[in-house]
Amino acid sequence: MTIRHYQPGDEAAQAAIFNAAAVGLPAFKPATVLELQRRIRVRDFDPTLRLYVEAQNQVVGYGILHKNGRVSYPWCLPGFESQREPLFEAMLAQARGHGVARAFAAYRNDWRGIGDFFLSHGFAIARELVNFYIPFHEMPTPSTLLSSSMAPVTPEDVPQILALAPEVLRVETAAELELYLFKNPYFAPDALFALRSRLNRAVLAVGIFVRDSTYASAEAIDPQAPCFRLGAFGAEGMASKRVNGLFSFLTKADRTLNSYGLELMGEAASRVSDDDTMDGLAAQAPSDVPALIAFYHKFFRRQGSFPVYERELG
Repeated sequence: MTIRHYQPGDEAAQAAIFNAAAVGLPAFKPATVLELQRRIRVRDFDPTLRLYVEAQNQVVGYGILHKNGRVSYPWCLPGFESQREPLFEAMLAQARGHGVARAFAAYRNDWRGIGDFFLSHGFAIARELVNFYIPFHEMPTPSTLLSSSMAPVTPEDVPQILALAPEVLRVETAAELELYLFKNPYFAPDALFALRSRLNRAVLAVGIFVRDSTYASAEAIDPQAPCFRLGAFGAEGMASKRVNGLFSFLTKADRTLNSYGLELMGEAASRVSDDDTMDGLAAQAPSDVPALIAFYHKFFRRQGSFPVYERELG
């Protein structure tokens, strides 16, 4: 048995392994060689973040790591399940070698065998990512906040945005957040808007509305699929699903949260033009931020969710 890094041509073996191992799981979608080739052609592809097991002169298993700490299940061909444990240990060792302090995984709730594997290997469910949707005709009417006004967001606002609700965000520094919000190749800075105090122009809340008719419709996406949604606060640094009409907001978890959230929802809806193809707002929020998740449960329809498993790497 040999465990090695990615080599050109591994895509065919990887697709075959996944398709054989996952075929009986709910909502199974076969992997294709072309899809896997597309994923390795990205500019920052690192072959050391993909591990493959060779046994009996063939590739019989693989595992994928990400620089942000995300790890895949160690997939193995039927009959070679004994390679799963050494493969996973090698994956975690590789993650530590890349400076990952906390590993995480995200899979469907109904892939119970996969979830049980992570739970039995020291991971715990840290949160669920819950997906929501509200048709425009069901949107509540926001109240007018005389003490605040809607305005654009600038890079100078980033430290204030970070301080609003750092427990939601998956970045720790203003520099990381600025890069995500203002240098993102998939949405422009004008997707952002802020409620500001009329007194001192301080940022009270910030919203984002992603509009692009080439992106997926929220009503067509499987809401239980483990897809972090582009633009949703809490999905920074993740490989993301691009969703047309994605709305998200950030503010302090106090008595103003609902009123600020409604104002920002109204601003998002006001930006919809006759050329837009969405029929409502999509959203995604983490379950471990009670005030925020309560807002979405109150004003949106819950679509589905997926768990995030986490483990410290000592």
